[in-house]
Amino acid sequence: MLRTVLSPRMLGLHLLTVAVLVSFILLGRWQLGVFQESGKPHVANDPAPVSVTTLARVGAQMDGMSAGRRVTATGVYDASLQLLVVDREPDVDAPGGKVSRDRGYWVLTPLRLDDGTLMPVVRGWTARPGGPAMAVPTGQVTVAGRLRPSQGTDSVQSRPDELPAGQVDTVSTGQLINVWTGRKLRDGFLVAQPPSGALTQVKIAPPVVGGTLTWRNLAYAANWWIFAGFAVFMWFHFVRDAVRTDREHRKSPEMVLEG
Repeated sequence: MLRTVLSPRMLGLHLLTVAVLVSFILLGRWQLGVFQESGKPHVANDPAPVSVTTLARVGAQMDGMSAGRRVTATGVYDASLQLLVVDREPDVDAPGGKVSRDRGYWVLTPLRLDDGTLMPVVRGWTARPGGPAMAVPTGQVTVAGRLRPSQGTDSVQSRPDELPAGQVDTVSTGQLINVWTGRKLRDGFLVAQPPSGALTQVKIAPPVVGGTLTWRNLAYAANWWIFAGFAVFMWFHFVRDAVRTDREHRKSPEMVLEG
């Protein structure tokens, strides 16, 4: 039996079976990987910038699909209403490849649009209040950046009495309405990209959408593994037949001599 299994003809069959088995298993793992990746959130298509007025409205909550979208806004900054959002990180790589963990301030300045409404704009980050970096551009400007929805106040301790004048702890549309009283405010806020003047960039990711599992790829993976199992079955079938045939050939001479 061993001589039959290790014969040159059978060794070729063994090698072919191993190659087929490895290939089918790897193909199955590849399809399984495609299936798993399909369920992960991924960056959505990043459309061209649109006017902020089409996505951020007055008195209406921002659509979830609008978060992270690139927009442009044209108007005049109202320096008298500028605020600092406390306890914020710059969210950018510091010199030397290290991530800066310094706490500072977002510089939040409302942009008065042509229709008189205000669009909150995070112009950038600063390590400390004051300084030339916080200077507000004058005249009409066009700001490019990404939209972010209004921040909730549930996870942020509300402390209006503890903060100095001109500082807030979150960029909440509801809170800003009370601070900028008597003005029409658009929902959400715009993060300027690039930042204004010498301010440090505040990073914002493009919109992300949830993945959709592609069950077809899981079925493909199962098919490849079934083929691998069938290859093993056929190998066993050929080896068994070869051993049986060899045994019958060995018995035939003995039967002829006895006759």
